[in-house]
Amino acid sequence: GFPSHPHRGMQTLTYMKRGGIIHEDSQGNRGEIRGGGAQWMSAGRGVIHSEMPTVDTSGMHGFQIWINLPAAQKMGAPRYRDVPAAELAAQSAAGMTATAIAGDWQVGGLAGLRGPLSELAERAAILDIELAPGTGTGLRVHPDENLIVYVYEGALEAGGRRGDMLDLLVSGAGDELALVAGVAGASALVLRGQPIREPVAHYGPFVMNSSAEIEQAIRDYQSGQFLEENANG
Repeated sequence: GFPSHPHRGMQTLTYMKRGGIIHEDSQGNRGEIRGGGAQWMSAGRGVIHSEMPTVDTSGMHGFQIWINLPAAQKMGAPRYRDVPAAELAAQSAAGMTATAIAGDWQVGGLAGLRGPLSELAERAAILDIELAPGTGTGLRVHPDENLIVYVYEGALEAGGRRGDMLDLLVSGAGDELALVAGVAGASALVLRGQPIREPVAHYGPFVMNSSAEIEQAIRDYQSGQFLEENANG
């Protein structure tokens, strides 16, 4: 697990496929999710949290996505939310299962999928898709957004480019991305969002816009200002 540590200037989204995890933070939040559930946190100006496996967890499979906050939101108040598996939007059809974690999705012939997490920055959206061997589908792409596909099991083609397990595929221009699973099928996370187009300075758990802001974040954490600012905010 990950004992207590700080964050500033970004959001985290943890999505568990198997096993359980417990979140606790300096705002007094505590949440527990198990296989299929998600946890979302916006660190804003600063939060200290821990993420530890549940006592009955014997194996874990999951993902944590970091989502950059635009400069105007980086020093906002921290927020947190749990989403159990039963609340995620999932549909199945013709060798395909699609689970929307965040955002609106148009996937092949499925009815519109809307993930329950609407708090992600800059229209960020996440979809988990599983395809049977040889199954194909299409994803609608907004022209103002970037879309990437992370293959975590099997292999697939995305827009005519092959992606094997652990490959990351970035979409090109167009209004639809075609996905076709390989002979063993495929499972992938699809991530979509609107580019912020601001400078990024990253150091450990801090994601800001400049080196000076990173240095200030380190000073604030070391002096206890994280908690003081949130208590007075």
